[in-house]
Amino acid sequence: MMSFEFTTVPHIISESGAAARLGAVVMEYFPQVRHALIVSDAGFARTGLLDAPVASLRAANISVHLYTDVLADPPEALILQAVVQAQQQPVDIIIGLGGGSSMDVAKLIAALYYGEQALSSMYGIGNIKGRRLPLIQIPTTAGTGSEVTPISIVTTGATTKMGVVSPVLYADLAVLDATLTVGLPANTTAATGIDAMVHAIEAYTSRHKKNPLSDMLARQALALLSRNIITACTNGNDLAVRQNMLLGAMLAGQAFANAPVAAVHALAYPIGGIFHVPHGLSNALVLPHVLRFNVVTAAAEYAELADIVTPEIQGSQEARAQGLITAMQQIASATGIESRLQQVGISKNDLDRLADAAMLQTRLLSNNPREVTRQDAYAIYSAAL
Repeated sequence: MMSFEFTTVPHIISESGAAARLGAVVMEYFPQVRHALIVSDAGFARTGLLDAPVASLRAANISVHLYTDVLADPPEALILQAVVQAQQQPVDIIIGLGGGSSMDVAKLIAALYYGEQALSSMYGIGNIKGRRLPLIQIPTTAGTGSEVTPISIVTTGATTKMGVVSPVLYADLAVLDATLTVGLPANTTAATGIDAMVHAIEAYTSRHKKNPLSDMLARQALALLSRNIITACTNGNDLAVRQNMLLGAMLAGQAFANAPVAAVHALAYPIGGIFHVPHGLSNALVLPHVLRFNVVTAAAEYAELADIVTPEIQGSQEARAQGLITAMQQIASATGIESRLQQVGISKNDLDRLADAAMLQTRLLSNNPREVTRQDAYAIYSAAL
């Protein structure tokens, strides 16, 4: 009998339009709250989609402060600056409203607000001590799953990233509202959606902590994402499709929060860190090549996932596993996003640097179903070139 642990956020609302009644939601779950800080980015703030949730909060007699300076791959200095700004006013709840970077920053503001611990002491696994502010996460992309993960990724140098991983970072409430995602461009919808599919696939094949609950969530996530991603890219105003994408991304987030991701992410991080390629696209660029590398040891799991993504493919375990790889390439192609490293400015001369950087991602590589050597990493990048 398998022994395992599983944790996730305690409350989830999946409802198109829920952000417009955010004040009532906050009062239901946090009746003592009077001062909210919304964490987002300038691009999303310009869409006007913050107006309704802000108005709803104020109608519930909750004062609202905004921090909208979040950048993609947020640097450590930005997070420290955001914490200082938050501490200059009364705040009793943090609301992350944006993409993965905004939600990651929101987590760390909540954990750092009381000033009891330095950010530098939080890096790694299980190193947060003490209190944090109540936290609501509202994603505006269907990709990272950050609304239900206990992870924040911080850019700590010119090309390096570090993770803060702690159950303290689980939100108290996640709200999935498709109306916040309808304006997402097709290429962003595609890249973030494939990122979520990678979360499901890697959780399902993770060497450590894979369990029946994470498997169930990964399968359901992959079903929702694979059936809706192309329509989400071609008809972004379809609210039902957008809601399915949000739900799929969240389920994948719950899966990989408990059965962690592996070599796809390990090889994607240097692409994003060194060449500033968006995280979802970085994953998409190396995904089929890592799958081909892993199929030697993960054919059984890939075949099971192929039954969800491409049920029409029959035959041997190996044939179905190859079908999954082909299907993922076809999905990426159908969405129109870049498929080769050369298309994002990477040349053969860069591969040694990428391979060296990938091998530093030991936390992720240890989860991969097949051991990855430095030579393997170079070969995977070469195949993706």
